[in-house]
Amino acid sequence: MNGSASPGDPALRPLSARSVVLSLLLGTHPPELSARELVRLVEGFGVGGSTVRAALSRMTAAGDLRRTEAGYRLSERLLERQRRQDEAVRPHTRAWRDEWEMVVVTATGRGPAERADLRARLTALRLAEVREGVWLRPANLRRPLPADLDRVADSYVCRPARPGRELAARLWPLDAWSATARELLARVDRARRPADRLTAFAAVVRHLLADPVLPSELLPGDWPGPALRDAYERFRREQAGQLRATDARG
Repeated sequence: MNGSASPGDPALRPLSARSVVLSLLLGTHPPELSARELVRLVEGFGVGGSTVRAALSRMTAAGDLRRTEAGYRLSERLLERQRRQDEAVRPHTRAWRDEWEMVVVTATGRGPAERADLRARLTALRLAEVREGVWLRPANLRRPLPADLDRVADSYVCRPARPGRELAARLWPLDAWSATARELLARVDRARRPADRLTAFAAVVRHLLADPVLPSELLPGDWPGPALRDAYERFRREQAGQLRATDARG
């Protein structure tokens, strides 16, 4: 069963220069900023300019960032992370017709690392394991399964006999996800310092990545997912305004 942070413990992580730089670039479209813009923005979160410049050098050497004529841009690996983050914030859904996606793992003889990688990929696709090797979710997402998944698994569309709400409650910890989302919304409301807000919203994004994005018919009442997404969208607009202000100051 897919997990998430436990209720009342949204696992907020302390800020570092690297985490601030990544948070800013992951929320910027296109994900490229000049060194001057990055230094000014990151300094607003209480990180010194020399620390920011050292972090940019280390991140470039590690392959997190690419140097460009304009400044620094996310690497290809992190562009994929940005795509997943964008999809988590505003998932592409379609009307649900009581059908479910089912993926059955058929490959054998795989080592632990390969099995773990496949589990991570299926979880990222918002599938949940109903039993070993059988993964399921409502067919309400507008996204194809990756073509290379055919090498290790077969996919089907099905209509389980078990009632949908009962099955969803079995596959995902909906009450725990909801409780943590509400705690994050409360933390966001309490946060005043820029560093506290960035830390809280980084946890919001991590939590949204664990949202199963189920049809409303299968969710408990007063599901906080939309409110959490709206709060993050407001924060992203706030950050974009600060970036425009930085550009205007030259």
